[in-house]
Amino acid sequence: MINKSFEKAKEQSKLLEYDLSQNPNKYRVLTGDRPTGNLHLGHYFGSITNRLKLQNSGIETYVLIADYQVLTDRDVFNEISKFTYELTLDYLACGLDPENCKTHIFPHSQIPELNQLTIPFLTLVSSSELNKNPTVKEEITASGMHTINAGMYIYPVHQAADILFCKSNVIPVGKDQLPHIELTRKIAKRFNTKFNKNIFTEPVALFTDTPTILGLDGIQKMSKSRNNSIMIKATAEETR
Repeated sequence: MINKSFEKAKEQSKLLEYDLSQNPNKYRVLTGDRPTGNLHLGHYFGSITNRLKLQNSGIETYVLIADYQVLTDRDVFNEISKFTYELTLDYLACGLDPENCKTHIFPHSQIPELNQLTIPFLTLVSSSELNKNPTVKEEITASGMHTINAGMYIYPVHQAADILFCKSNVIPVGKDQLPHIELTRKIAKRFNTKFNKNIFTEPVALFTDTPTILGLDGIQKMSKSRNNSIMIKATAEETR
């Protein structure tokens, strides 16, 4: 069932990619990162270059700094503001351009309306659907947490609020994030049906062909937590 869903999403992504180049004004992109530290070359080749391509094509792009979501699995409260600032600097240094392009960079803790959507959205999702989400299961396992807080559990619903509050209809993701997009589509459809208004557009996943960027160990993907990264802000000497 998952493979069938993925194959269907890939076909949608191919059609979307073509139409993005032909009709950029029809679309609005939502993408982003959690502020857990500086970006590295894996981020640059895995996602930033694609964001630049979308931005430079004239597509309106919302870049989310998911600061609240850091609290779900990391004890770094005192560093979130610093990481948010440094993440913004990394974005600007890479070429994301809020001044001359239709690019908006924001932390979701600064948008009350976004977070307020989470409550009504939770009423549209069953606990069974959250329990079945494979991405949440994987993230819980990767976090190593013994006690799972509710923030981690409802993470996909909060992400749906991230996507739908600005009415984005294109979400660049990897295969592992597809269950989140599918749940967001369900929430949009159920909200529109419940209130009998066409408020939210069901977003479509946009996949990229970027391969996994290996870390300095040559074995695992580049990751801050694995200490095998080259940071974007590294000096020439640090990189050497």
